[in-house]
Amino acid sequence: MRIALGAFGLQDDLNSKFFIKKVLEGGVENPKSLANRLADKRYFEMASAFGFGGTGAAAVTENGFADKIIGLYQSRSFEVAVGESDENLRLALGLRRDLAALARKDASEDTKWFTIMGAAPLRKVFEVAFSLPKSFGTIDIDKQLETLKQKSRQAFGDASVSQFADPERIEALTRRFLLRADLAAVSQQFSGGSIALQLLQSARFQR
Repeated sequence: MRIALGAFGLQDDLNSKFFIKKVLEGGVENPKSLANRLADKRYFEMASAFGFGGTGAAAVTENGFADKIIGLYQSRSFEVAVGESDENLRLALGLRRDLAALARKDASEDTKWFTIMGAAPLRKVFEVAFSLPKSFGTIDIDKQLETLKQKSRQAFGDASVSQFADPERIEALTRRFLLRADLAAVSQQFSGGSIALQLLQSARFQR
């Protein structure tokens, strides 16, 4: 269970066995299933990968299933280790996997954007990359969709999520995110109060 949950970044749910069982049992084919109703789409990805609750055989019976889950777990574990020293780098690593997979899905562009809004790591990357305020998540959901499309068109000349099936577009987004994250950190470090404190400390040292 630790490996299965860790493969989808859900290691904090290790003690929520009943909840995880319900997510898996419901599968994703039924629009009313728990995995489809949860805002955090990591549960959907897990339920989809295991394939329970559908009309056909579960994915766990397929050759290579265990290797796939182990590979995901190892990748996520590496990201967690990186995140212990730099959370932004962890988000950047996950972006290459999660956004590319989403971009290639057979779904409408609005559905893909809503998926991004429901996935905390992806949402944070786009909010930082597009310099959106912390209050952005509190506005009307349709307005959020409109804003993300507008910002994407301004930054990349394309309002679609499908554009990120191109590795070069993901790389451009990654650079934009890391640059703005660094600028925000520097700005916070040298805010008015911080500068005043440094000046006072410097004056005290000189005396």
